[in-house]
Amino acid sequence: MLKAVIDTNVLLVANQQHDEMSAECITQCIEHLQAIQKEGVVVIDDSFIMLNEYQNKTRINPPRGVGDVFLKWLLRNMGNPQRVEMVSVSLTDIDVYAEFPDQALQAEFDPPDRVFPAVANAHGDKPIIWQAADCKWIDWWPVLAEYDIKVKFLCAADALRFYDNKFPRQRHVPAPAMPGE
Repeated sequence: MLKAVIDTNVLLVANQQHDEMSAECITQCIEHLQAIQKEGVVVIDDSFIMLNEYQNKTRINPPRGVGDVFLKWLLRNMGNPQRVEMVSVSLTDIDVYAEFPDQALQAEFDPPDRVFPAVANAHGDKPIIWQAADCKWIDWWPVLAEYDIKVKFLCAADALRFYDNKFPRQRHVPAPAMPGE
């Protein structure tokens, strides 16, 4: 059965809260959220760090978009282990997790994003992390892969476009590899 740790930006893109996203990206985020509600398991932390971030960036009363509807579904299914699995993560400092797989990489991560690899690493199945288009993850995913933590970019083309704009490089330098390439 499909299990995933879902970055908050997937919900935001599904809600169309990011203007720069392509129509394909929005569709991918919507389809993935709808698919996991039908036949998958969402993995979150039992301290509700992820849930609190979802709630701070979305609105469920009334829901505006697919990301909001997903959050409402998640809240309704919190007690259903066939739909939501929770793992414990330990904060050793503010936004620093004992379960983060690589402490040197953790220092490079945006603090709010650190919970996602920590949760994936703490879970016995090491579920895949769904990422919409945060281009910084392009540099991070190879190290996470060394620890059997996979990242799926739902919007790989958008992520690469943002990466090129944020981190310009010489024309002869190839674009970074994406998972599965």
